[in-house]
Amino acid sequence: MSTNASILIADDDIDLTSTLSEYLSGEHFDVTTAIDGEQAISHLRKKKFNVAVLDLKMPKVNGFEVLKFIRSDYPDTKIIILTGYADLKNVMECKKLGADDVIEKPYEIGDLINAIEFVLNK
Repeated sequence: MSTNASILIADDDIDLTSTLSEYLSGEHFDVTTAIDGEQAISHLRKKKFNVAVLDLKMPKVNGFEVLKFIRSDYPDTKIIILTGYADLKNVMECKKLGADDVIEKPYEIGDLINAIEFVLNK
């Protein structure tokens, strides 16, 4: 396990973000959460993250916009999209915009941990 990698989780599902945060913190990751894209961008401006885990459908600023922002301003940050809308069109758009991985909800926590480890070691 990579230790102390910093991860930003941005999802408007507060239960999901707190569960993920708790689990990833237990795996020795430094976790920050955001409940919408605006808050995610605010966190990104204050701190460097190794990985951003983004939902696509969020209030204020959606995941696509956050993805574009990260790619233009923080190109070294790895991006994993975690979405219930993983149809081909969205997956292709995410990849085109520079997402490192797209995981469909519902997901297995082990799959997300594997994806995080994979992108951190790329």
